[in-house]
Amino acid sequence: MKRLLQLSLTLLLSMLLIACSSEQVDKEETEVKTDETAKKEVSLFLDWTPNTNHTGIYVAKEKGYYDELGLDINILLPGEVSAEQLVATNKGEFGISFQTEVTQARAQDLPVVSVAAIIQHSTSGYASPIEKGIESPKDFAGKAYGAYGSMLEESMVDLVMKRDGADVKDVDIVQLGNSDFFVATQKDIDFVSIFYAWTGIEAEIRDVELNFIETTQFAEELDTYSPVIVTSEKLIAEDPETVKAFVEATVKGYEYAIDNPAEAAEILINAEPDLDPELVKRSQEWLSPRYQDDADKWGIQDENRWETFAEFMFENGITEKEIDAAKAFTNEFLE
Repeated sequence: MKRLLQLSLTLLLSMLLIACSSEQVDKEETEVKTDETAKKEVSLFLDWTPNTNHTGIYVAKEKGYYDELGLDINILLPGEVSAEQLVATNKGEFGISFQTEVTQARAQDLPVVSVAAIIQHSTSGYASPIEKGIESPKDFAGKAYGAYGSMLEESMVDLVMKRDGADVKDVDIVQLGNSDFFVATQKDIDFVSIFYAWTGIEAEIRDVELNFIETTQFAEELDTYSPVIVTSEKLIAEDPETVKAFVEATVKGYEYAIDNPAEAAEILINAEPDLDPELVKRSQEWLSPRYQDDADKWGIQDENRWETFAEFMFENGITEKEIDAAKAFTNEFLE
């Protein structure tokens, strides 16, 4: 009887241990499901195909910075509708845009707001094969410019030419659309506006010698934030916690890319294997120190630069009305 009693107690203890273990497993599974359920899905629309302007976002996703702050981010490629329109109409929470586009959108009463500048100073300029002999804006005269189709382009070319004693009326502006820079300049196009971090680096890889004229050398008012991250006034008003979490995670992603350009490049390459690895690596090395540049912190934007550019667009008839530049951007989520 004593032995039977011991066996019974042992069996009872085993059953209790199994029950407790099962309960703990169920509890852990429930906690995992709860954590997954708690994550808020957010969409980010890119402005273009993935490139090194976007690296910090891919880093933040790969490193789990969005997950840590309860966000499940979906990175979407651009379509027929612009990121500004999608965000303004609440089709997505965030988008990649440009100060130029945000200014135009605000003038059309689209309630988009820039919450962070991806690159502190403009890296754009006018590029031409060296054999074209274009060394300064006055050399644009008598040449063909390949335009992407924006009303802004002629005014910008006009401004830099005037600062160099020339006139845009002497330029043949040809609608180029999205044609490849290297193909276009081998035909009838003499110069095009490019972002050096991508097309300029590609030219180096191809051993194509370029003359590159930085826009800001002749017109400081064209030192725009290009690109920027935008959201809607509605999301800021109704769900500032999501905006704050997104910006905080993105800050960490770009800060990591600044400090670790080689690893950041690999993260982008792994996420987007169709990209040219050499171009990504060399572009990232060139661009990483320019993300923050001389700003106190990555992403910070200056109201004076927004006001100056908005005035330029209004005075040149690109926008039909003036905008309140202070409402076009905010630094509040970077503080």
